[in-house]
Amino acid sequence: MNFLDHIEALRWHIVRSAFAVLIGAILVFIKVEWIFDRIILGPAHSDFITYKWLCVLSKIVHIDSLCLGDIKVKLQNTSVTGQFMMSMSVSMMLGFILVFPYILWELWKFIKPALKPSEVKMAHGIVFWCSLLFFLGVLFSYYVVMPYTVNFFGNYQISPIIQNNFTIDNYYDMMSNMTLALGVVFELPMLVYFLSRIGILTPEFLRAKRRYAFLILFVLAIIIAPPDVFSCLIVFIPLYILFEISVGISGRAIKAKRLRDALKAKEAENE
Repeated sequence: MNFLDHIEALRWHIVRSAFAVLIGAILVFIKVEWIFDRIILGPAHSDFITYKWLCVLSKIVHIDSLCLGDIKVKLQNTSVTGQFMMSMSVSMMLGFILVFPYILWELWKFIKPALKPSEVKMAHGIVFWCSLLFFLGVLFSYYVVMPYTVNFFGNYQISPIIQNNFTIDNYYDMMSNMTLALGVVFELPMLVYFLSRIGILTPEFLRAKRRYAFLILFVLAIIIAPPDVFSCLIVFIPLYILFEISVGISGRAIKAKRLRDALKAKEAENE
């Protein structure tokens, strides 16, 4: 295929992906009122499941600060078309999340013909694992990060005479940006795997830079979570576990690469 043929093939992969997102968005839009109230605004409700779990956990470990208490969040719409456009934005975002595995599959179908059989074998299961990690990041953001963020900023006041009346746009932008960002961050093990398989990263390098990774992840947790110790730890621990998993994945990838290189060298000697 020449360059224009590749562009044409890519265009149809993009068209099918966009059509899938549109179908997902339509399915969400049918129930958008319920979805918006129970899912998008879920962390703004005092009966959200995370708050119940944290209160139970606080009694078990005897740390009262884990129980976040009442949620004081007031939202308002300041635009004539605000609520309608918000329903469209929510439908598109959730439609994208729902069909994310299909989008990856379309991307894989475009890339696969250009790969060697050994490279295709190396990428076996890539759509499944990338989708799983993305969904784990989305769930982590929704059930862990968002409740703490909403609780902190909803109850934070410089002065008692200043009321927190957030616009729905601010709330939604914060949720969507954080959710999609953590979905991407959770792809770290897959990125490390491929960089290790091509020899750019090694487990020795990652272990040597562990202290820097520790610091970077802790700063990231401080940025994501409200500024108290327990909130930061709740965000930091899963991120650091993700890093350690990546180190282990890098070790396995490098071991497989070295074994493959050794077999190729042996075959070359025999020839």
